[in-house]
Amino acid sequence: ARYRRGIQRILLAMQAVEVPVIAAVNGPAIGAGFDLANMADIRIASHKAKFGETFLNLGIIPGDGGAWFMQRLIGYQRAFELTLSGRVINADEAKEYGIVLEVTEPDALLERAGELAANIAAQPPKATRLTKRLMKMAQRTELKDFLDLCAVFQGMCHNEPEHLEAVNSMLEKLAKK
Repeated sequence: ARYRRGIQRILLAMQAVEVPVIAAVNGPAIGAGFDLANMADIRIASHKAKFGETFLNLGIIPGDGGAWFMQRLIGYQRAFELTLSGRVINADEAKEYGIVLEVTEPDALLERAGELAANIAAQPPKATRLTKRLMKMAQRTELKDFLDLCAVFQGMCHNEPEHLEAVNSMLEKLAKK
C-alpha cells in the first residue's frame, strides 16, 4: 500500500498531465529515473546522458512503470532485452532505439528543450491538449473507438477561435492568388 501511495502516485499524476511534457536528460537516467524520463512525451538528451532499466541487477522488478512505458515507446523485444540485461546505454544508442528524439551538446540541451516547448506552446492550446489525449488513447483503443473519439474531439476544435482564425487566414491567402 505504501508503494502505491508513493512512486506510483507520481506515475499516475504524470500520465494525467494534459499538456505535452519534454524531458531534457543531461546525465544518468537509471532505474526509476529512466522510467520517469520515459513518461515524457518527448525526450532529448545530451551526449553525457546514460539510460538503464537496471532493477534486475538489484534483484527487484521494474515496478515503477518501466515495463509499461518502455515497451510502448520502443516495442516489446527491445524493452525486454534492455530490462532483462540491465544494460546501460549511451545517448546515441538511446536515439537509435527511439528512446530519445535527438542528442545535443550538454550546453545546448536546455536551449533546445526550450525551442521544442516554444514550438509546441505556439499551437492552439485546446487542440494541443486533445491531440495529446488522442495520441495516448491510440495506444490502448481499438481503431473504431479511436475514430469515434477523433470525431468528437474534431467537433470540439471546429468552433475554437484558433481554428476559425486559421481557416479564415488560409482562405484569404487563397483568394489573393
